Amino acid sequence: MTPGTGHVTPPAEPGAPAAGAGASAAGPDPSAAGPDLSAAGAGASVGGAGRVARVGEAWRAARSVVPPGHLDAAGCNVPGDRVLDAVVAHLRLERERGGYAAVPDLTPARSALAALVGAGPGDVAFLESGTAAMAALLGGWRLPPGTRVGHARTEYGSTLMLLHRLAAQRGWQPVELPVDGDARLDLEGLRARLASGLDLVIVSHVASHRGVVQPAAEIGALCRAAGVPLVLDVCQSLGHVEVRGAGATAYVGTSRKWLAGPRGVGFLIVPELAPAMDAAIPTLGGHLWTPAPASADGPVPVSEMMRYESPDGPVPVSGMARYESAEAAVAARAGLGAAVLEHHALGPSAVHAHLADLGRTARGVLDGAGGWRVVEPLDEPSALVTLRPPPGDSAQAAAARAAEASLLVNVVPAARAPLDLREPVLRVSPPPGTPPETLHALARVLAR
Repeated sequence: MTPGTGHVTPPAEPGAPAAGAGASAAGPDPSAAGPDLSAAGAGASVGGAGRVARVGEAWRAARSVVPPGHLDAAGCNVPGDRVLDAVVAHLRLERERGGYAAVPDLTPARSALAALVGAGPGDVAFLESGTAAMAALLGGWRLPPGTRVGHARTEYGSTLMLLHRLAAQRGWQPVELPVDGDARLDLEGLRARLASGLDLVIVSHVASHRGVVQPAAEIGALCRAAGVPLVLDVCQSLGHVEVRGAGATAYVGTSRKWLAGPRGVGFLIVPELAPAMDAAIPTLGGHLWTPAPASADGPVPVSEMMRYESPDGPVPVSGMARYESAEAAVAARAGLGAAVLEHHALGPSAVHAHLADLGRTARGVLDGAGGWRVVEPLDEPSALVTLRPPPGDSAQAAAARAAEASLLVNVVPAARAPLDLREPVLRVSPPPGTPPETLHALARVLAR
């Protein structure tokens, strides 16, 4: 732990943060029987280049099943065997002990997840998705009417929906931030907008529909210098590209994409809760009735407590528990913990470099095939690749042809980014270890 900050120091790679006992009430266990997940364990040299070269082999060795032709890591990745084991083990425990008696220790999971952004375990709340995390954060944040919220035109559709609803209900003012020709945030333009008056900035680190990596560290530095909170959406970046160093006020993310965890679990990470931050909806697990004045006649009935409730309603408990629901898919949370520990064991930096190499390879193979054109720069350091169709073809038709060839790709509809997309795009997102032949097979499909 870093003295005076309450934040854990990110673990040295390729090791993971210390974890508890096995995939049971004690939480996921990275040391359980299974393949050696470190890149060195897959036969790499101690050098960085060797580790990167072996990441795909180690990632695939941790999975007894990987669907052939799977090119949709950005939609729903393939969980490892330890993730599956952690989920099933907890479900068995709930059956054997009773759901409420089988309470796992998720501290190792929170520590491992928080370390990926430079935070601490107490800064993490689990929710059911990234969308739910964003709604919980913004919906309960007591910002005044007239609050100016900066976002790029590439912002995710559901976040834009949320912002427009909050604008209508609370008088917030969405402000579009300038981007360059690649839809990368213009830092000088952001500096100017901050100087003219912004109260909150929301950025998708990597958009769902475009594999451009936003300069999160530079954006974070500008926002901190201006005293403006930054919310960083890491749904498509955590486990994919480096996030540490952004210094965001809050991070929202999900399990099922590049972290390769189960569906149905997301997270919110807030390193320092502000007094105005609360969940959108109070719950018994995350909030308290304001106590009434002490009575000499014994316990005060709840009905009496409610008379003395604060003007803002029930009071949130301390820490991030205010955002969590006690009734949740707890087994999925245990599975996410196993997935993040697996990611640490592989070595996050090596995974990032491997995925960047995969993305560059995919763009080189696919750009121009059948007239399809890659949207982002060919050397963009991400493995989320998007393509625009040539005249006479469409993303939907290409995805159908790909399915006939046992290739799984994704169609991103315009509603996903309504300010940026004019037509659907084809998204290709190879998971670690994708063989080049799979990409060449897709190029042949596009050329048909």
